[in-house]
Amino acid sequence: MQFAVSRAKEEALRAKMEALRIREKDLEEKFIRSSGKGGQKVNKTSSCVYLKHRPSGIEVKCRRERSQALNRFLARRILANKIETRILGRLSEERKRIEKIRRQKRRRSKRAKEKMLKDKRKRAEKKRMRRNYYVRVDI
Repeated sequence: MQFAVSRAKEEALRAKMEALRIREKDLEEKFIRSSGKGGQKVNKTSSCVYLKHRPSGIEVKCRRERSQALNRFLARRILANKIETRILGRLSEERKRIEKIRRQKRRRSKRAKEKMLKDKRKRAEKKRMRRNYYVRVDI
């Protein structure tokens, strides 16, 4: 199968799909008209790719690019990542990234917040002390 990407990327995807036992005949592929940026080109062509892996029931839609061939490649890559996450059951790169964001957004404990504010005040005081105060004297 030919996609609009480099041979190395295509081979990497093919190897990943083989490792996960994803076969082309197990995939149901449809092409839908995209929406969004692109104007007349997008309105005339069906560049959005819908993929369904029949054995697992996982569905993927990709309309990231204006090119149908590139969207076909990207949809397969997304599908392979989803299946890998489901099969391995361990923290994938995507899950790690989401977890990191969740930790960053989590509310701080009162103690941690007080410590952080104390450090901020200390830094502000240090900067205040560095200011040059000029005394204006009119003669």
